[in-house]
Amino acid sequence: GRTSTEIRPLHIVAGYLPRVHGSGLFQRGQTQALSVCTLGMLNEWQRLDTIWPEEGKRYMHQYNFPPYCTGEVGRMGAPLSLIRVVSEVLESNGSSSMASTCGSTLALMDAGVPIKAPVAGIAMGLIKEGDDIVILSDIQGLEDFLGDMDFKVCGTEKGITALQMDNKARGLSVDILA
Repeated sequence: GRTSTEIRPLHIVAGYLPRVHGSGLFQRGQTQALSVCTLGMLNEWQRLDTIWPEEGKRYMHQYNFPPYCTGEVGRMGAPLSLIRVVSEVLESNGSSSMASTCGSTLALMDAGVPIKAPVAGIAMGLIKEGDDIVILSDIQGLEDFLGDMDFKVCGTEKGITALQMDNKARGLSVDILA
């Protein structure tokens, strides 16, 4: 019911919850995430025990995809950190991880965290039939399930900060991926 480049309607509210450090509500189509930012003391950072030189993290984004967001029943839990953003997916029809990315940026800005640049994300899709391909922007759940590839990209105005791809298609050229 929409073109391959059509983006679902957006609804964005920073400062959605009045009594938390920061919050953001991000909705794209039938996918909705409520992100809540909690600020703590510097000595509460998450310490890492690894071979890498990084000793700890001052920021953690927890992305919850509870069963109720897709109409199911189940259980869930939660960890702690210094700057903690929890994105509760309230409803999902695709791209909930990208809604959580956008919502977390809104929550951080609302909390007054001095981020270098706002980060946003979108899920792209690909359907391949023989030599014919269609690239979809802002894929929904069914398009993700039936499609041959989904590609999530997050970034700022200056560049890409994260990528993730699930590929079911064979014979994808570098030109197609580009």
